[in-house]
Amino acid sequence: MATKAATGKRRMTQSEVVNHFAEKFGMKRSQAKELFDELANLASNEVTTNGEFVLPGFGKLVRSERKAREGRNPATGETIQIPAKTTLKFRVGKSMKDTVLPKK
Repeated sequence: MATKAATGKRRMTQSEVVNHFAEKFGMKRSQAKELFDELANLASNEVTTNGEFVLPGFGKLVRSERKAREGRNPATGETIQIPAKTTLKFRVGKSMKDTVLPKK
């Protein structure tokens, strides 16, 4: 896997994403930022309430339960118990996956 330095590419910053949408849709930057803030709040509320949030065209956020399991302390090799916990996963939608990773 190539690193950012090796490819010469970098990811967009939050500010650049907000600027892009503000320019694209003729909004003020503050309105575009507010839109993303509200989307994050909506996603958070939906995952809390329903266990998942679908973002059309991208995929969905899903609350997931991990079972308790045995693991190893990498420093000592000692067996340890890892407790059960709740995590959040993002499942990429098929259309996004097919667009980004076209079949060979």
